[in-house]
Amino acid sequence: MIYKSIADRLRIRLNSADYNIGSPLPAEVRLAEEFGVSRMTIRKAVDLLVGWGLVQRRHGSGTFVAKKDVHHETTNLTGFIEVMRNQGKEVVSEVLEFNIMPAPPAIASQLRIKIDERIYYSRRVRSVDGKPLMVEDSYMPVKLFRNLSVAHLEGSKFSYIEDECHIVVCGNYESLTPVLADRKMAKLMNIAELTPILRITSLSYSDSGDFVNYSVMFRNASEYQVDYHLRREHVKM
Repeated sequence: MIYKSIADRLRIRLNSADYNIGSPLPAEVRLAEEFGVSRMTIRKAVDLLVGWGLVQRRHGSGTFVAKKDVHHETTNLTGFIEVMRNQGKEVVSEVLEFNIMPAPPAIASQLRIKIDERIYYSRRVRSVDGKPLMVEDSYMPVKLFRNLSVAHLEGSKFSYIEDECHIVVCGNYESLTPVLADRKMAKLMNIAELTPILRITSLSYSDSGDFVNYSVMFRNASEYQVDYHLRREHVKM
């Protein structure tokens, strides 16, 4: 439903640095114009935000940010290649699969697009200094990236998105789950079957609220470690 999609995009906006606790939302009429929908649709989207506890309505004053989602992040959102190269390591991305396909329901839901809308699917093995550290399955909307190629995927996807497509990636949602490597994954990563690895889902979004990439990654945790620097935000009551 369109109001749910709008609520998701507003949710991303409210969690950005552009909004603080107590900041007002734009008026319904302005949001309706921005999204090209009726005020009733905007009202239903804001109702979801109210239900999630993110905003509150004040009679006669408007709607204001009540709190932000609890999502932790590193001090910077940096691509895998950028991190490794900054450490002086050689990174190679081998593209095993690359094609255009209709978005299945689960992927369409993540990217907030229509079922069967055209998406790019790719599978890459990312190696550092000759060791395969990560297998990544990636899904990207064709409508945002008309000229995506194998050459782009062999390099930095972040650089392609931002430098060539001029789309600013401003945030990322990640979920980490420990799993055991099956036979196929163990072969791709050159590890023993049933070795503990990390399954990571990653959903990146732009400053305009579009979801630009959804990836499912399998990481060799014994070889590749990520440290998170988290800050606690204190709100005066």
